[in-house]
Amino acid sequence: MDGERSQKNPRTREARRRPLRRAETPWRTLSSKPIYANKWISLREDLVGLPDGRTTIYGVVTCGECVGLLPFLDRDTVLLVQQYRYVAGRPTWEMPTGGVHAGETIEQAAQRELGEEIGYRARRLVRLSTYHTSKSVVDETAHLFLAEGLSRAKTPPDETEFIDVRAFPFDTVLRMVLDGEIVDGMTIIAVLLAARRPRRGRGRSSR
Repeated sequence: MDGERSQKNPRTREARRRPLRRAETPWRTLSSKPIYANKWISLREDLVGLPDGRTTIYGVVTCGECVGLLPFLDRDTVLLVQQYRYVAGRPTWEMPTGGVHAGETIEQAAQRELGEEIGYRARRLVRLSTYHTSKSVVDETAHLFLAEGLSRAKTPPDETEFIDVRAFPFDTVLRMVLDGEIVDGMTIIAVLLAARRPRRGRGRSSR
C-alpha cells in the first residue's frame, strides 16, 4: 500500500530523495562546558559544528519543563495571580505557572502549582499547548492547561512567592491580553487559545 501511494504521489518520492537543505541540517555538539548552575537553571557553553563545516560557540540556558494553568471558577470566571517579577521590575497579572520538579509528572506539577499559588485543585486538566518558550538560547518547554472543576486544596504556599489572587471575568482577561495589560507570554498564549474553545461544560467550583 505504501509503495502504491508513493508511486501515485511524485511529491512523496521527490521528498524522500531530496537531500537535507542547510536549514534542515542538524548542528553538531562537538564539546560542552558547564558555566554556572543553581537549583533552577544551568548555563553551558557548547562548541558547535555548522552545516557548512565551520564551528561556533553557543551559550545555552537550561530551565527544563514548566507548566501554566488557566483556572476557571466557572465557565465565565478565571483566577489570576499578581506578583512582583524581579527581572521585569514590576508586578504582573498572570495565571499560575512554575517549574516541574524532579520526579513529577507534568500533571502532578500542574496540580501542585495550582495548590501553591491559588489554593485549589482541578478535577480536570485540559491540555492547551506544549511549546518552546524560547527557540534560541533557552532550553525550556512549557505545558499549558485549562484547570476546571476547582476544589479547595491545603497545599502549603511556596515560601519565596508573595501572591495576590483575584477572580476576573474571562472577557476582561481577554481584553487585558489584547490591550497589553497582561505581558506574561504563557498567560497570553493560554488566554488566546482558551478564547477559541467553547465555554460549555467547564462546571462550577467547590469553594
